[in-house]
Amino acid sequence: MPLHQENRFTADKYFALTPQSSERTELIGGKIVTQTASGVIHQDIAGGIYAEIRQFIRNKKGNCKPFIAPFDVKLTDDTVVQPDVLVVCDTSRLDDKRCYGAPDFIAEIVSSNRFDDYNRKLELYKLSGVREYWVIDPIERKTTVFTFEDTVNISFYPFETPVPVNIYKGELSIVIADLL
Repeated sequence: MPLHQENRFTADKYFALTPQSSERTELIGGKIVTQTASGVIHQDIAGGIYAEIRQFIRNKKGNCKPFIAPFDVKLTDDTVVQPDVLVVCDTSRLDDKRCYGAPDFIAEIVSSNRFDDYNRKLELYKLSGVREYWVIDPIERKTTVFTFEDTVNISFYPFETPVPVNIYKGELSIVIADLL
């Protein structure tokens, strides 16, 4: 739920404010939104995806960089998100603190923010240029994969089924059930 409904912030004001905050937050459309603490299943999935992608990149000697929340991604002048897992292949978008512009891959694990992950962030990521977006739903035990390259494609995977990482043309697949 938003902290400062009446105030609108720019990304620069948000960055100046957040080092003083102990809360995990995002800036969506100029409004600061608090994020809930993640539980064990959330951490298992996020950490597992990060580890699988990181190992794949290392084995291939790739240039992409994976990150795990909290890590700021400035999408616009009034929107800063902290995806659960992200991959940035254009490393010129990175400085020592954050990513500027859309990552290539984002995975969000659904917790109390179902609307955000399935609707608001879906639109935000699609419009900002993210190539691939995963919504991982531990309650429904499914992963919904959106790819936005030429057209929007949507695929659904039960936790027991390998999910191909499309930015790697299917060379890497992750079984979410194996991460739990």
